[in-house]
Amino acid sequence: MERWKTSVGIWAFGATATRFVPGGYHPEAMAATTVEKVKTAVEGLGPLVDGYEFHYETEITDQNVHLIQGALGPDHDIYTVCYGLVPNPRFKFGSLTNPNADLRREAVDHIRRAIDLAAAVGARFIYWPGNEGYNYPFQRDYARTWGWFLEGIQAGVEHANSRNVTFLLEHKNSEPAMQILMRNIGTTLFIVKKIKEMGTDTRNLKVNMDWQHLIMNNEPLGECAALLLAEGVLAHQHANSGWGSFDDDNMVGTQFIEQQIDIIRELHRGGYRDRIGFDLFPYTEDAVEAVKRSVIQFEYLRDVALRIDDEELEAAKARADAVGAYRAVWKALGLTPAFEKQVYERYNRR
Repeated sequence: MERWKTSVGIWAFGATATRFVPGGYHPEAMAATTVEKVKTAVEGLGPLVDGYEFHYETEITDQNVHLIQGALGPDHDIYTVCYGLVPNPRFKFGSLTNPNADLRREAVDHIRRAIDLAAAVGARFIYWPGNEGYNYPFQRDYARTWGWFLEGIQAGVEHANSRNVTFLLEHKNSEPAMQILMRNIGTTLFIVKKIKEMGTDTRNLKVNMDWQHLIMNNEPLGECAALLLAEGVLAHQHANSGWGSFDDDNMVGTQFIEQQIDIIRELHRGGYRDRIGFDLFPYTEDAVEAVKRSVIQFEYLRDVALRIDDEELEAAKARADAVGAYRAVWKALGLTPAFEKQVYERYNRR
């Protein structure tokens, strides 16, 4: 079975700070440079990971990119350059949506430079607007804020078009802004539609699905993947897991396992050919081991997804038969007729 190529965010190898432990659970990583983190990751993960993802100007810069490429070596690449102004306190009231027009222009320039770097190394650009929103009712003029937001994204997409770079939208409902504007799949598709209506070529405007961001919204992974594939806009994954109330970025296959089997099956059915990226934040775990476990568990879930009897499952779906569907799924998980017989025997004992 041909595998999907993989990537992982280099932030998994950081200090993993929280607001209660601002020094992080891995304080030794606080002083490590991006290049040192890359060396640790490449040495520890080897061929399990094909590429790495970096935030612009906080992890990758125009000055250190050549050092990063040297640490990656010939067998690994820079797969995405990600938007990097979310942790910048100068943009606490937003970047593309900042009330200050000078800061809005600065944010657009930042995105353009990041796209230029992505073009130079053959990478994609991810835009995750975590600081674009508000914390209170009455805080923002909603229509005006949305207008600035769309204009800024349009400027970024048009620059990406000029550099032939894929511009990936990644939604999330909250954190750090409590109400992020692009907060679900619906608003994400709305943005794609609006940018096209504004006269911009959207062939390079695609979507990155962060699994935990959807789980936080109670957005079913398989259904959303199928919808995005049908629209022709799904072009990357950030695989992870979590409890559903916060952006845990836990290892793949630790919560919501059935939905992860479902999305993997839908990716196969929809002809997905892009990478499986891993967005992980191993708070107290060893980063290398957490990434390894995610890759291995992802591949196991993929094997399960492909073991499901297509004919049996599709027949059950045609009847909207949940019992029949789960009979097919649990067969792939190893629940055999022999085990069912054992259950009846246990309950028949007196």
